Amino acid sequence: MKYHHQHFDYLIIGSGAAGLLAAHQLAPHGTVGIVNKGNFSESNTYQAQGGIAGVSDFLDSTEKHVNDTLQAGVGLCYEAVAQQVAEAGGHIIHELSALGMPFDEDAEGLLHLTQEGGHSHRRIAHAKDATGRAIGETLLKHVQNHANIQCLRQHMAVDLITSHRLGYQTGQNRCLGVYLLNPDKRVITVSAGQIILATGGAGKVYMYTSNPHAATGDGIAMAWRAGCKVMNMEFMQFHPTCLYHASAPTMLLSEALRGEGAHLINQNGHRFVFDYDARGELAPRDIVARAIDHEIKKYGQDCMFLDASQLGNTRILEHFPNIHQRLLKLGLDMRQQSIPVVPAAHYICGGVATNLAGKTDLKGLYVIGESACTGLHGANRLASNSLLECLVMAKECSKHILSQTDKSMAPLPLPTWDESGIIPERERILIKQNWDEIRATMSNYVGIVRSNERLRRARRRLTVIQDEIAYFYWKHPLSRDLIELRNLSIISELIIRSAQQRHESRGLHYSTDYPDTKTMGEDTYLTPE
Repeated sequence: MKYHHQHFDYLIIGSGAAGLLAAHQLAPHGTVGIVNKGNFSESNTYQAQGGIAGVSDFLDSTEKHVNDTLQAGVGLCYEAVAQQVAEAGGHIIHELSALGMPFDEDAEGLLHLTQEGGHSHRRIAHAKDATGRAIGETLLKHVQNHANIQCLRQHMAVDLITSHRLGYQTGQNRCLGVYLLNPDKRVITVSAGQIILATGGAGKVYMYTSNPHAATGDGIAMAWRAGCKVMNMEFMQFHPTCLYHASAPTMLLSEALRGEGAHLINQNGHRFVFDYDARGELAPRDIVARAIDHEIKKYGQDCMFLDASQLGNTRILEHFPNIHQRLLKLGLDMRQQSIPVVPAAHYICGGVATNLAGKTDLKGLYVIGESACTGLHGANRLASNSLLECLVMAKECSKHILSQTDKSMAPLPLPTWDESGIIPERERILIKQNWDEIRATMSNYVGIVRSNERLRRARRRLTVIQDEIAYFYWKHPLSRDLIELRNLSIISELIIRSAQQRHESRGLHYSTDYPDTKTMGEDTYLTPE
């Protein structure tokens, strides 16, 4: 048996805000490998427009932030987690500023704060309308040239290597390393003392999503296959306002637009969201997205409209220059016309069950950021709590790892990837067909509104698709598309199974068969067999 001896003290898979900050925190204490299956810009962090929620105004308070989070989460948030994250908000913003993060300031040199849906106060620190990109670029400057950090770009994680899978059945199961598909299409084996999955979300299981192509739920799927339980996977948040355009990719129109005063209107110019909630456009995302979905179906329209014209030229150009420029390239000027919008898959509130430090059921494995479920978001994430959670988790995870006595294990001999019996791939249409079928099935049957019959149909179709994927996966050479397809099928199954367990409507999960919300909310868990 051949062995590969590349080893890191800490291996981080994913390079959004969570992965980059964790690398920055751990680098002074050992060797760090940070893996990205594409480029560093291919992450939900770089797509994030709004900002970071944090108490920075003396008129605001941590208690108000916590209460807003709990209210948005519809009875499923862990209050202790919400308290810890909210308390860290101001500190995180200050630390990012010290690292060079270019937050917007007002005329007096103080943080310019905006407001988003579900927030009772202006508390969103931002950098124009491209906060995520600014965070990523700021952290990357401190990571990419560090002597202890090796960046593995264009490397796709295939699967985790655990002690039980290698036949070591005595003692607690431990994560020992990972198989990576390198740019040369070879599978390499890497061992590590501690492994962190920071792979982001899974929006690509749906046809319309604000997420980049890379958001295929890889970390959740790998952790599930390695034996970790997942929770609350049914709660997929659909962002209410994504551009509807026949010849352009889905484009997010920041919630900060509505926070600054943009209106949602129907084809008759009516501000319809007030018909569903007294908070109108500033209601939590689940309510606004369902309102748009209902109006589209009620009137047989393709979309609703976002009217930002009343913000005026100055506010649009100062606070939303990137959105404005991208729309102009499509022939749309939001200073003068309403923009067509539809809801699109945006953020998964469920994930691998962890604490705030990212600790999982598997020793040596941590999951942080959107791939994790800490109980912060409950049944619906409060706007701009996501970047905050990513950064808080990265800090708590690093702190926990560095407190462990066996944090930096000696390299272990791990087997190479077994490619015996592999035959050349003759046609890729099989992968494309399965990919399209999964996304259409999830969009049509497991979207904003669900029913028992829709979920049953989705489960039946997915079972057939998974059988086809399994046969193809073990018979043909690995590719990024094939690995992502396998992961997408697992994420879809977990979402469907979790939705079937929840016999109520709560937050992001709305069922026509169970339209009421139970008095006491419970988490849904799935455990690998």
